[in-house]
Amino acid sequence: MMRNQLLKVYHALGFKHSSSNPQTIGYSSNVKNERISSMVIPEPCELNISEPNPENANYEEWLVDHPSAMKSFEEIMSIAEGKKIVVFLDYDGTLSPIVEDPELAFMSDTMRSAVREVASYFPTAIISGRSRNKVYDFVQLDNVYYAGSHGMDIMTRRQKSGDRKGNEAIIFQPAKEFLPEIQKIYKELEEEVKEIEGVTVEDNRFCISVHFRRANEKDYPLVEERVEVVLARHSRFRLTRGRKVLEIRPCISWNKGNAVEYLLETLGLSESNDVVPIYIGDDTTDEDAFKVIHNRGHGFPILVSKKPKETKASYSLHDPSQVLLFLVRLARWGRDSLTSI
Repeated sequence: MMRNQLLKVYHALGFKHSSSNPQTIGYSSNVKNERISSMVIPEPCELNISEPNPENANYEEWLVDHPSAMKSFEEIMSIAEGKKIVVFLDYDGTLSPIVEDPELAFMSDTMRSAVREVASYFPTAIISGRSRNKVYDFVQLDNVYYAGSHGMDIMTRRQKSGDRKGNEAIIFQPAKEFLPEIQKIYKELEEEVKEIEGVTVEDNRFCISVHFRRANEKDYPLVEERVEVVLARHSRFRLTRGRKVLEIRPCISWNKGNAVEYLLETLGLSESNDVVPIYIGDDTTDEDAFKVIHNRGHGFPILVSKKPKETKASYSLHDPSQVLLFLVRLARWGRDSLTSI
């Protein structure tokens, strides 16, 4: 019965079940070479349609100032009506769950299908702390823009001169001069933390991430100490903190907020008052993008969080399952808007 109810929900949202490739909303590891051609239906045990009921009473109070983007969907779309929507998405914790091993942060086939549908109606970009190539390997969609390394590695496309069908990739890398030193830092970090169990060092091309989610909590101070030892040798770099991750980045004035501005400008939308950016992200690094949208005076920064946090976001979603539902609904709204013209 529960599955039938879910089928009705998805049919109401305008997507059909693909019986040839049934998948769950779970995050499997066999997605790297698959191309999903239709919306798939998640198994009922994994999808949380109802609003969360957190034990922390402060969350409900926090929601007053950061209401659910799902509950506020009609309000958001009424403001966006007749304007140009541009969608920006973080990856980890937004399109995929936070997992113990960052190499296994796969997005579900259902999420991939939803992002593809959204991108077919609105310009869509994924802005991640991961390397751009790694994010592409996870997402595997060609109709979205990619910005890796917190926006320090952006790929857009433009039509080739005289070729209506072809287009060429445009790569923007404001920290390119730092690459040799970044590789040196990567090797030094690996040497410094190799004896601390549960710690991994990830090369994200223009930043280096030290993950300690799987480490013993008593070793957290030691991890930070070792990272700071390496940082002290490289005066042109700085340390930032995320969710159980320490990152060393070049000291340049560039972040996810700058990436949003760059992409809007590249799309020819930076000066238009008819543009409504929607940015969905879950981490402190996304706050730079929230701030840019907040300062524009129009747009919708949406934080993905199960707990109350200080944020520039105007709305919230509880977890990636709610992000999925929001994107599915947004795609349906985009489709209906076109058919009503």
